[in-house]
Amino acid sequence: MPAHRMNRNEFYAKTAEHDADQLRKVLWTLYWRGSAAMRERIEAQLDPGAHARQQRQKAAPPGATAVRDQAREFAALARAGAYLAGDRRVSPKERSRWRFTFRRLAADAQAALAGEDVDAAAGALEVLVDVARESHDFVYFRSEDPVQAAGFVVSDAVAGLWRAVRDRHGFATFVDRAAPQLLQWETDYGWTRYGTGSVAEKETSLASVLEGMLQAPDHWSTFATAYLDALDEAAEAPSASRHHWPGSEEYERASRASALAEWHTLLLDRLVGSDDEELLDRLVAHPALGGPERTFLQAQLAHRRGDDDAARTLVYDSLKELPGHTAFHDLARRIDAPLPPRAQERRRGRL
Repeated sequence: MPAHRMNRNEFYAKTAEHDADQLRKVLWTLYWRGSAAMRERIEAQLDPGAHARQQRQKAAPPGATAVRDQAREFAALARAGAYLAGDRRVSPKERSRWRFTFRRLAADAQAALAGEDVDAAAGALEVLVDVARESHDFVYFRSEDPVQAAGFVVSDAVAGLWRAVRDRHGFATFVDRAAPQLLQWETDYGWTRYGTGSVAEKETSLASVLEGMLQAPDHWSTFATAYLDALDEAAEAPSASRHHWPGSEEYERASRASALAEWHTLLLDRLVGSDDEELLDRLVAHPALGGPERTFLQAQLAHRRGDDDAARTLVYDSLKELPGHTAFHDLARRIDAPLPPRAQERRRGRL
């Protein structure tokens, strides 16, 4: 049976029997033992002005500098292994709640992009994207798929970041910042560890994000130049890999070329036949790229320039290393290129 609840007249009649001190005791008991929502409602009745100020503060964007500092601390603790075990800087409860901390920081950083201090907000978001990217390969948290667990859609966050920087500082500053970030953050199959789940379904490539932001032909040549400069720095820098087995640098260059394959195809689409086509010659021979994807990029450029003999040789070499690659097979079919034995087997297997 539902508990009896007095109506207004009954309540007023009952409270009329109490003096002011007794009513204060009743109200105090309710305030002290009630829920947080109940306490907030009582405080709003006792001091309406203070309650209104609190509501305005809640609606205001979070402080960008504070969010950036918190994001940096969170990232430092994650990289130090503090969210795994054995570090007093992170309590056992917080280790299991890391995803909520990540979500809060990401939400605050993205909200702060709408404020005045865009650079601090961008710095916070950049740190979180770095952690998400690194979590694909390294264990920072007790989770099978950290990006999925945190509900962090990297491509959406980066799109918001780049637009905020462009709108605040202009196209030139956006290019200077975004070109090396593209190199650092782009992936083949998204940022979740297994490429499945609700987060993976919302992701898109950073190449497609840029495609929507580079509107004019000179935008493409400007960004391509900055991107090649970023590749130059990557080629000269020590290996970013934490592993240094024989051939690790070759593997890193091949992985980079694979992750950026969609972007490279977009550059071919925009620059072949333009006044800046020579940028593509730098691209296809760049020492920061390697593996079969770079060879395939050379094959595509040769084909678009009408040199199908060279393209056949190059796509053949690409298929020797990746005999089942769909894009390689598509080009080989279009230019009637011969196939290596293993690629022939793969094609027959699909028929």
